[in-house]
Amino acid sequence: MNTKLTTAVLLAATVLSSAAYAADATLTIESWRNDDLTLWQDKIIPAFEAKHPGIKVKFTPSAPTEYNAVLNSKLDAGSAGDIITCRPFDASLALYDAGHLAKLDDMDAMNNFSDVAKSAWQTDDGSATFCVPMASVIHGFIYNKDAFDELGLKAPETEDEFFAALEKIKEDGSYIPMAMGTNDQWEAATMGYNNIGPNYWKGEEGRLALIKGEQKLTDPQWVEPYATLAKWAPYLGDGFEAQTYPDSQNLFTLGRAAVYPAGSWEISGFNAQADFKMGAFMPPVKKAGDKCYISDHTDIGIGMNAKTPNPEAAKTFLSWVASPEFAEIFGNALPGFFPLSKTPVELSDPLAKEFVSWRGKCESTIRSTYQILSRGTPNLENETWGASAAAIKGTATPEALGKKLQDGLASWYKPQM
Repeated sequence: MNTKLTTAVLLAATVLSSAAYAADATLTIESWRNDDLTLWQDKIIPAFEAKHPGIKVKFTPSAPTEYNAVLNSKLDAGSAGDIITCRPFDASLALYDAGHLAKLDDMDAMNNFSDVAKSAWQTDDGSATFCVPMASVIHGFIYNKDAFDELGLKAPETEDEFFAALEKIKEDGSYIPMAMGTNDQWEAATMGYNNIGPNYWKGEEGRLALIKGEQKLTDPQWVEPYATLAKWAPYLGDGFEAQTYPDSQNLFTLGRAAVYPAGSWEISGFNAQADFKMGAFMPPVKKAGDKCYISDHTDIGIGMNAKTPNPEAAKTFLSWVASPEFAEIFGNALPGFFPLSKTPVELSDPLAKEFVSWRGKCESTIRSTYQILSRGTPNLENETWGASAAAIKGTATPEALGKKLQDGLASWYKPQM
């Protein structure tokens, strides 16, 4: 018997057996996006498994409002899935600080993303990144193209044109000029203040200056958007104070309102429900020729449970999520959720293409309250909800709202003291 040959054969068999064993893994994904279940089951997972036959993937979402509590409970009990879908900024940072999310900087695939894209899932000093960026949402306005054509209107570019269009719609009387209520408050801040505000505080310039304590919420660029929101009230229709977020969606998709202050996440639902042509326009600038800024908000990422028994398989999956193949599937299956990878994705939905085209015209920023500034009490994000609703309803002056927010922030945030 050839001893050397036998030894070599046995060694090769052992290596192959070990490799097969290492590759055979089942990964479970935790997520709050239960509306995406079919997309993952029918498109994303089959595409991954076709190229990685030794790895099986299960998508097991929770209800959005329950996700944080359910996930934390599972992590504490050691029963959470291998892959964790990440909310932006503080919620995921807290998971990393608690040792629940693994550091991913050693993955080459992380080079597929810009520093801005990664910032939502990094430590404050940028020394560790713990989630792969998946998608952002862009803020702007969706409008009823048929209504605009009927009234001889074009998409406004400046604030004067914006209010002139709303006034003409109101005078005609066939449509509510703009569908938004203040009952739920968050939409007044998200689709109101943080939609138009970046054009006032110059996007990242103002947001970062606020974090550093170099600007205050009583400065004109932070107060003036509330004055502009106050001018929306006459165009929101009767009873907007009691109007909920679903009410506003229905008013628009049923064709009763002409304009909808929007996030791009509405696109899929509106495509399914509206039977009229739609268009989109970016937040109007104050005057023609002004530089424009858009809220291109990092919304969803995906990371690895630090205690997964399948770290290599999990990293293989995360590297694939960072690939152009995943970006193209995700971006087109969920129009309005825009991939964050550096590789451009060819989108097919016309409304999504309009939103994403603004990246080439304007500077991108994120919502002003999301990073660092909402960790204390009072919570600046939640306080901004109330302030934005109050501005629209006219129950407080813009200056008083700015002072209240600044006083609250300064009460716990050292750079603003």
